[in-house]
Amino acid sequence: MNKYEAEFSNLVRAFRKRHMGKGPSKVMTTFCKNWAISEMEGNLSPVEKFIATAEEGKQMLRSARTEMVKEMYRKNRPVEIEQLLGAKFVDLFVDIDIERDFGMSIFVFDQDIEKKFKHES
Repeated sequence: MNKYEAEFSNLVRAFRKRHMGKGPSKVMTTFCKNWAISEMEGNLSPVEKFIATAEEGKQMLRSARTEMVKEMYRKNRPVEIEQLLGAKFVDLFVDIDIERDFGMSIFVFDQDIEKKFKHES
């Protein structure tokens, strides 16, 4: 991770903590073309982990987690992230593996951030 990818990861953690009450315990980001791909561990709260002990709970949590995160970014523009990258946030793809407590988000921007930051360290 270069310093921009590391700072991006910190901003994602802070954004989620601010808007969801809890951020992931670990975030690793990689820039690829106009995408920032963030891998996240430790997303679930203790209550969510308890809900996930039932099969219906796992399905409900996965659906709620993916849709709520996308909606959160639609309603609350990630201004700090846009400022860091000097790029406009366009879209977000989200998925989470409830059993492993591992999530992935792909942030889409209006320009090639990999090319812009690949030589930065």
